[in-house]
This record gives sequence, structure tokens and C-alpha cells, in this order.
Amino acid sequence: MSSVAVLTQESFAEHRSGLVPQQIKVATLTSEEESDPPTYKDAFPPLPEKAACLENAQEPAGAWSNKIRPIKASVITQVFHVPLEERKYKDMNQFGEGEQAKICLEIMQRTGAHLELSLAKDQGLSIMVSGKLDAVMKARKDIVARLQTQASATVAIPKEHHRFVIGKNGEKLQDLELKTATKIQIPRPDDASNQIRITGTKEGIEKARHEVLLISAEQVRPCGCDPADPCRLLSHCTWGLRPVPAVDTLVHGAPPQKKKTTTIAVEVKKSQHKYVIGPKGNSLQEILERTGVSVEIPPSDSASETVILRGEPEKLGQALTEVYAKANSFTVSAVSAPSWLHRFIIGKKGQNLAKITQQMPKVHIEFTEGEDRITLEGPTEDVSVAQEQIEAMVKDLINRMDYVEINIDHKFHRHLIGKSGANINRIKDQCKVSVRIPPDSEKSSLIRIEGDPQGVRQAKRELLELASRMENERTKDLIIEQRFHRTIIGQKGERIREIRDKFPEVIINFPDPAQKSDIVQLRGPKNEVEKCTKYMQKMVADLVENSYSISVPIFKQFHKNIIGKGGANIKKIREESNTKIDLPAENSNSETIVITGKRANCEAARSRILSIQKDLANIAEVEVSIPARLHNSLIGTKGRLIRSIMEECGGVHIHFPVEGSGSDTVVIRGPSSDVEKARKQLLHLAEEKQTKSFTVDIRAKPEYHKFLIGKGGGKIRKVRDSTGARIVFPAAEDREQDLITIIGKEDAVREAQRELEALIQNLDNVVEDCMVVDPKHHRHFVIRRGQVLREIAEEYGGVMVSFPRSGTQSDKVTLKGAKDCVEAAKKRIQEIIEDLEAQVTMECTIPQKFHRSVMGPKGSKIQQITRDYNVQIKFPDREENPGHSVEAAVHENGEDAAEGREGKEAEPGSPRRCDIILISGRKEKCEAAKEALEALVPVTIEVEVPFDLHRYIIGQKGSGIRKMMDEFEVNRALPPTLPAPRPSCLQSDIIAITGLAANLDRAKAGLLERVKELQAEQEDRALRSFKLSVTVDPKYHPKIIGRKGAVITQIRLEHDVNIQFPDKDDGSQPQDQITITGYEKNTEAARDAILKIVGELEQMVSEDVPLDHRVHARIIGARGKAIRKIMDEFKVDIRFPQSGAPDPNCVTVTGLPENVEEAIDHILNLEEEYLADVVDSEALQLYMKPPAHEESKAPSKGFVVRDAPWTASSSEKAPDMSSSEEFPSFGAQVAPKTLPWGPKR
Repeated sequence: MSSVAVLTQESFAEHRSGLVPQQIKVATLTSEEESDPPTYKDAFPPLPEKAACLENAQEPAGAWSNKIRPIKASVITQVFHVPLEERKYKDMNQFGEGEQAKICLEIMQRTGAHLELSLAKDQGLSIMVSGKLDAVMKARKDIVARLQTQASATVAIPKEHHRFVIGKNGEKLQDLELKTATKIQIPRPDDASNQIRITGTKEGIEKARHEVLLISAEQVRPCGCDPADPCRLLSHCTWGLRPVPAVDTLVHGAPPQKKKTTTIAVEVKKSQHKYVIGPKGNSLQEILERTGVSVEIPPSDSASETVILRGEPEKLGQALTEVYAKANSFTVSAVSAPSWLHRFIIGKKGQNLAKITQQMPKVHIEFTEGEDRITLEGPTEDVSVAQEQIEAMVKDLINRMDYVEINIDHKFHRHLIGKSGANINRIKDQCKVSVRIPPDSEKSSLIRIEGDPQGVRQAKRELLELASRMENERTKDLIIEQRFHRTIIGQKGERIREIRDKFPEVIINFPDPAQKSDIVQLRGPKNEVEKCTKYMQKMVADLVENSYSISVPIFKQFHKNIIGKGGANIKKIREESNTKIDLPAENSNSETIVITGKRANCEAARSRILSIQKDLANIAEVEVSIPARLHNSLIGTKGRLIRSIMEECGGVHIHFPVEGSGSDTVVIRGPSSDVEKARKQLLHLAEEKQTKSFTVDIRAKPEYHKFLIGKGGGKIRKVRDSTGARIVFPAAEDREQDLITIIGKEDAVREAQRELEALIQNLDNVVEDCMVVDPKHHRHFVIRRGQVLREIAEEYGGVMVSFPRSGTQSDKVTLKGAKDCVEAAKKRIQEIIEDLEAQVTMECTIPQKFHRSVMGPKGSKIQQITRDYNVQIKFPDREENPGHSVEAAVHENGEDAAEGREGKEAEPGSPRRCDIILISGRKEKCEAAKEALEALVPVTIEVEVPFDLHRYIIGQKGSGIRKMMDEFEVNRALPPTLPAPRPSCLQSDIIAITGLAANLDRAKAGLLERVKELQAEQEDRALRSFKLSVTVDPKYHPKIIGRKGAVITQIRLEHDVNIQFPDKDDGSQPQDQITITGYEKNTEAARDAILKIVGELEQMVSEDVPLDHRVHARIIGARGKAIRKIMDEFKVDIRFPQSGAPDPNCVTVTGLPENVEEAIDHILNLEEEYLADVVDSEALQLYMKPPAHEESKAPSKGFVVRDAPWTASSSEKAPDMSSSEEFPSFGAQVAPKTLPWGPKR
């Protein structure tokens, strides 16, 4: 690692001790210009003459004698720099993401430390790690191992020393790995190898290797070395230095002789010991090699600051000088900075600090949490530069930033923060401040605001206001049915956002949908919560009111008429009734239309839909009185009983009143004959229910039901008539499809049960039979995937009919099923064969142009005819060029044209092939089908309508004509209209109406009715176009118009006229003419009203009043409110001069003479009152801001001291900085001096 910044903290009060008094003293002297300037010695106290030599000696008193207390780190921050060449991940495009970011996230989660990465200009990686010391060390080890390229090395030490490297329970090895950020692998005890492998960065490997060798050296215990003194061992043994004996030296090959050595002890600050030792002990080795003097450093866990030097006396001075030089090569400095500014100095992700550490990588910067100072450690020059930069940053931050701490109960903190931090982020953005709210776990109520002083004050005020509101807030539970929650919230939350925007101070919480709860919680200020509650209750009431739903049964064939062409009818009903109308799907068997909305609107929509049905068909409606207590029993389980009556009576609709209404009226709606039939059955059933009702359920296979019912319900009707019981079969949507219910008197029900069970028993007896069918008829039964056979099986109890395979000449057909079903199926097949043998083909001639209308939409009309008459209808192919049909026939089969004319040319009166429709079936049915087809051919009639009304009949973009065409199911052809004038001979009054004969009469009557309406409108339009002119002086026009047209609008509405004023820019118009258009009677009334206003205006007078312009604004008031009040009170008009007017004091008052006088008196009184206030205000302004006077300012003298060296006699001179005598080195002998800067004597 190239740079490390360790951040720790200490109290501000302790740091200031000894330093602040001097600062205060200097500041006081410089601010008091009239006092005597300080002496040079007071301003710049001299350094102490000498330091104590003994370990227990006290330091000299004075301004420079204050000791900085040892820094005790708690939460620290370290910045590591990984050079580009050592980065493991060098992809510049994925900085902040990818594998590198994942690794950092894992390290943060595992160690608990906080990591922030930044990229330097040299593409090196700066990593800032914050947290507890042990967490930072663990994170550092992981960073080195996973983000920095790794190297490995081996170190050999004796095998018996390995256990000392490991330590007790491996603790020493773990500490060593953390300290050096490396991985150390020691061979197992059973391995003879003495090689220890170290993996990590180059720098880390060197540190670990040094530590391992040091531990091994401690176990050697050379002569004269204290085993408890590892630093002494280091100097003698670790680095291969030549041994220096403590007392005596034995010379080999000669008698023992004593060589004189001397020991001296010097005091070196404990913090400087590491600089004397140097990296890997290099500094001690250099001193030993150059001077032969051994340097003994006390252990790191000792509090002693004494360093002992042993060696020859003549070498000790040089060694001492080098020790002091090494000790002072690095320095420790402190910068005073409030602790709350530390994070701003560090910058986002350590960017500010990284700039300094990249320029001076050897400088260590420490920030201690809670202390108002920053500690710098490193080379003297680098520390000085870094200190200047940090001091400049601190000064700048102090000048432009401030902080404040406020106490707010911690229970309100999450509300201050808001949802997803909305509230606090808004305050931060508006005030440009940083707000630090403690986490909930701390239970602290202290909130700190930092930033621009003005922003801090504003944020403090807003936070306190929020807290005050929260103290007065209340919580209210609102009961809202859960089915409305989604509607209130809206599809994408848009409706709840509107409510929250309307009541921003109220927090609305909806319950989780899974909880099935109806409680909605509102929280906020009491008044706002109450308003929000009322608003939401009104919304819920509207939802309840709009969720009313009714079902309207409408015959399926009339649904298309209710929808209208392009949905026009249903859209109009929806818009006018403001309801939601849902129709069943086209392929659904349901006839029910559901209407949802307000009750009154739903009833109106239902009435409109029923009226459409009633107009389209001969629908009768009958009301039957049946006691309400019998309604449920008549309806039956899931409506089965009432549904059976409706189906039996041709699909009539029976409507029962709403349960709980108490009404006895039941409405039956449908064709007249069917309604009467249903009424009788309903009354009969009600009578049975009133006397005595008995019910029995029996079961039969669903495929038997159609056979039991019989064709057209014949069999079941026979059982009902013979027994008097009602038999109800299940509907398609019923769950139990095999359940048949019998209802009636007990003896009748029992009799019907016996008959049905006998029929079911016969159906259960399966038999097999055969019949003969001519093979030429086989195809009719099996075509269309056997549709005819499927219909036979459904109708006759699921009987299976098997025809022989195609290609075989067999005429034997097999039937298998219940005996009765097989017999009925044989009979039905025989009927079909008779129909096929009696089948004829008949031609029906209808011009090809009518084929499309005859078919109907999607062929619905033709399908209906084929079902009704059991025939097949085939339309010819469409002929593209009908004019050339004869010519084409002539050249058919390559015959000569002349021959073709003789043999194939059709007679002039014969129909074309493209007009002939073929009908196949029994003769009588074909004839009936032909009549039905011919009835579908449209007929055209002509109606005479005045040509000038045609455009009104057509309507805007053809809307009028389309509406009539949809309503009467006809087509109308109008003569074309051209924009240019046309000859009268081309303006036809004839409108052609084409459609079915049944619809033409209604369409003609509707058209003539529309013509009458248009003619009445024309007459009314002529009466409304009467014009009347009134002559009025233009000066009165603005008064007649009124403010924003209020007066003239009232006249227009009151008399139903149009009033036109002359255009001021048009010189050709007389400017005094006002035109009134409308009914003659109304125009005369409007003219009288205008003339009355003019008469009142002519009686008015105008007077000019001099009014001091300084009081105009106060008389006018905010947005003219005050002056309007005066004008309304006195019924006058007051005009003030515009800016730039010749006389700014002239005010014009207009009105009746007596009103003008009263108004003038009133405003003059106001002028007198307001003018006194204006004069007082101007006098106060003059007093508060007197006119500026130029004052001569004496030039600043700057900082002045007395008795400075440069003010001494000319015999004295400034010190020579290059002189070793004036500035001696540490350890060298110097001559005593009497003055700090005086000349040598």
C-alpha cells in the first residue's frame, strides 16, 4: 500500500488546552489599535535552551511545552492506494460494477466495515475503509487478497521456531496475517521442511518476512542481549550485523584485551522510535555500519522514551546526530477542525482526501471521531504542505458552513423522514443542507443540521414546524368495505394520489388485501384528518350509490336493435343515463342485460331499453299479484322452477320485485299468447303452494332428458296433464345435470314419479336393432361430420346409429340404445328418408343486386328460413360482368358463334342465371320458403320533400340520415347537392326510400314527421331574425357592456337576444349604432333596457380631485379590493392616473352628483389619514439610513511588535540561515548564545 490515512478522535476541549490562550491573546492585541503593541518575545517565544536528558526529567515550561495526548482510536478510517500495475481487475469500463463491486460488497457484509472506492488520475484504485480497528484490519486483509495482484515468497527458519510463529491457539499467526495483510503457510509438524510460504503483495511479503525472522531471532538469545528486548535483538542479530559486545570484546589469536566502550542515553519521543528503527530495521543497520554504534530501542509495549547508544566514545556523537536526524525526518502535526466538518473534508467516497494522499503518499492523515482536530504524520516537508491544504479547506468550510442541533422526540423521526425519505429529501433539496437523523436503534432525539447558515436556519424552522404538527396529529380508523379499496386507489394509484395531493399532510394506509380488513387508517393534523375523512366518506357514498345494479331480460333477437349500428343506440343510452350497460356475449344463451350506476339512472336506462323492445315487437306486459311470502318458493332453488315456466311458455320474462320491498306484483313480459299462458301457470303454481306443496327428486342420465321431454315437449306435457304435477329439468348451468324435480300435490307427484321412473327404466334396457336405408341416402346422414346423426342421438336418449363404411354396397344400418329410443330413432330416420325421396328443387328469381340484403348480416336471414322450413337454399355465383354473359355463353365448348346463337341464345324475357336462387326440400315447404325469400326483397317508394330541407335531414356529416336509416331499417337516396348554384330543373324534391315493405310505411311517416319539425324550425328562425338598431353615444358603450361583459350578458340572457356593438377598427360602420337581433318583442324590451342605462348615465357627472400620488396604492388596495369596495358603496366610478400622466395626483370620480360628493369626501378623509402614515414612514427611513459621508480612512498598520531583532542597532544583523553555527544539527556541540537571533560574541 502506498498511502494510509488513519482517522481517530479526541475531545475538542483537550486539544485546545495550551494553544487557544495564545491565539486569543494575539487576536486581542491586534484588535485593540490603541493599546501598546506586544514585544517580539511575547509574540514569538524562544525555543527551550535544552531538553532534559533523563527519562524522568520534566519538560520546560512555556508556550511550547504542551504535549499532545496520545490518540486513542475508536472508529477509524484508512485509505489504501492500489497502483494500476498491481490491480487485479483493470477493466475501466466496469468501474463501480462487475466482480470488483461484488467483492467489496461481500467484504463489507463479512467484516462490518464500510468501503468506498474511487479512481485516481493514474488509474490507481483508492479504497477508503471505515469502522472499528479490528474490522478495518480484516477488511484490509481481504482487499489485498482479492483486489491486488498476489506474489509469494519463502523464508527458512529453524523447525523448532515454527511454534513461536504460530503462537497460542494460532493467535500470533492470525495477528501477523492481519497486520501484514498476507497469508502465511507453515509446514505441518510431520513435514521435515523448514520453509514458510508467504502470499500477498510485495510490501506485505517483506513486512511478514521481517516479522517471522524477528520472532526466530528472539529465540536465539545472543550474548549480551536481553530476550525481553526485541529491538535490541534486532540490532544485534536479525539483520546480520556484526556483534558489538556490551562490555568486552575478545580478539581471536591474541591474549584477551579490554577495549573501551561508552554508553549514553537520550530521550526520543515514543512516536519517533519507529522512524529511528526504519522500515525493516534499515535505519538501525545504517547507523551500525557507518559508526559501529549499536542503538537499543525500548520495547513497543514499554512507556519508556529512553534510547541507549553503545560504542566507542569518538563515534557516539556522529551516531547521536544520525539518531536525531532519523527521528526528525518524520513529524506529527495537528490541524484544528470541528469534528462535524470531518466528513466534508474527507469528501464523497474520500475524494478530497485522495487528492492529498496521491500527491503525498507518505503522509498519514488521522480523523478521530468526536475530536475537533486532524492528525498528520509523515515526512516534514510533505506534512507541512498537507497541513496547509487541510487548513485552507477548514477555513473555507468554516466561513461558508454552519450547524445546529435540535431535539425532536425519536418517535416522530420516521414521520419527519416520510415515505421513502420524501419529506427529509424535500427539506434537503430546498435548503441545500445535510440533515443527520439518528437510527431508531439509538433512541436518540438529537437531529443535526449542517450546511449554509441560511439554509440551516430554514431547515431547522421547517423541522420544528413538522414536529409541532405531529405532536398535534391524530389517528383515525375509517371503515370502508374492502370491495371499494381498489376503486379508491385507482388502476395505477392515480385516484389515491389525487386524494394525497389534496390532503398532503394526511397519511392514508390501506390494509393488505390478504387480511380481508375494512379498516383504512388516516393520520395527520386533526383538522386535516377530519376534512379527509369527510371527503373519503362522500366518495364511498358515491361509490355505493353508483354500484346499484339491475338485470333486464331482453329477447335475444332484439339485442342488435338495442346496440344499434356501430353501437350508436347503446352508447347514447349510456351517456344520457350515465350508467354502465353490459350485454351478454353474442354466442351466449343469456338474454339478460346488466345495468350498473345510480338507482334512478338505472331505472331510466331500463325503461328506455324496454321501450325499444316494445316498439320493435308485439310485446305484452301483464302484472300478477302473488303474496311476497311465496316468491322464493316460486323461483325455486337457483331459479330452476321459474326458469322452467319461462322456457315452457316460449321464453317470456318474469320479473319478481326486490326481496324485502314487500311488493306482491310480479311482471310477465313477452308475446301476448305466451304471456297469458305463463300467467295461468304462475297463478296455478301459486295456488298449489298456498294449499300444500310436495317435492320429489329423481335422477336420470342427462342424455335421456330430451327423450323424456319429447319433441316440442309433447311427452312431458302428457305426463303433466295426466298427473297435474310440475316437472322441472336442470338448466345447462346447474351443477347436478341428472336431477329432475317434481312439484305439486303429494298424490300427483307420486303418480308422475311412477310414470317417469317407468320411462327411465325402459331407457336403461339397451337393445340393438337394424333397418334398411338405401345407400344413395347415406351421405345425407354422415355429411358435415355426422351432424344429422348427432341430432338424432341428442333427441332420442343417446341412441347410437351406425352406417356402413363408404365403398361398401351394404344398406344395413345398426341402432343401439334404449328400446323406446331405438324405435323413435328408426321412425325419425324413416321420416328423413321420405323427405329426401319427396324432395324437389324450385327456382326463385331475385335480381342479384338484392342478394346481399336478402341474406342479411352473416347470412342470418337465410339460416332462419332454412331452419323454419327445413329446406336447402343455394345462391348463384356472383357475376362480375353481367353485360357480357350472353356473349360468353355463345363461345362455350368451342362451338361456332352462329350455332351458339341458334341453340343457346336466351329469350329476351328469360331471367339471368346469376339471379336464380335454388330451393331444395318438400314441395310445400319450398313454396313457403320461396314466399319468405321474396318478402325479403327490398321495395322502393318515393317521398316528396322540399329541396331546401334536404341538408337538414342529412344532418352534420350524415348523422341525421344515418339515425333514421338505423331506426327504420331502410335506405334513403337523396338527390346530390352541389356547392355552386344549380338550375332549378336539377333541384329534385324526391327522396327514394328502399327497404322491406313492412318497414316502408313507418319510414315514410317518420320522414314526414321530420319535415314538419324542420318547417316549424324555419318559421321560428325567421321570427328570431328580426333586427333593431339603437343609437347610443360611443362613450357609454363600455358602461353598457360592463365589467367583463357582465351587464350586456345579463341583458342578452334576460331577453333572449343577440346584441352587436360596432367594430372600433372599421371606419365604414357608424360608431353609435347598436344592433339587436331576436324576436320582435324581445328586441324592443332589450332596447328599452339599454336606453334606461343610457338615461342613468346621462344624469352622471365627473369631477377631478387632487389626491397625493403617495397614497394611491393604499386607497386602491391589494388587487383593487379596497377601491372596488368604495365604488360599490357609493355607486360611482373612480379612475386613477396612469404612470407617466402629466398630473400624477389627478383622480376622476364619475356618478350621480350626490354620490360623487360623498365619494370625494370619503377618499379625501382617507388621504389625510394615509398621508400622515407616509410622512412618518419617510422620516423613519431617513433616520434609519442617513446619507453616507466620505470619511478618510487611515491605512492599516498591519501587525506591529516592539523590540524586534531588525529594529536593533546597526551592529546587529539577521541570522545566517546557511550557517551551521546559527542553525546547528542535533547532537553537535554549539557555543552558548545570550540572544535568540543576536550576533556571535
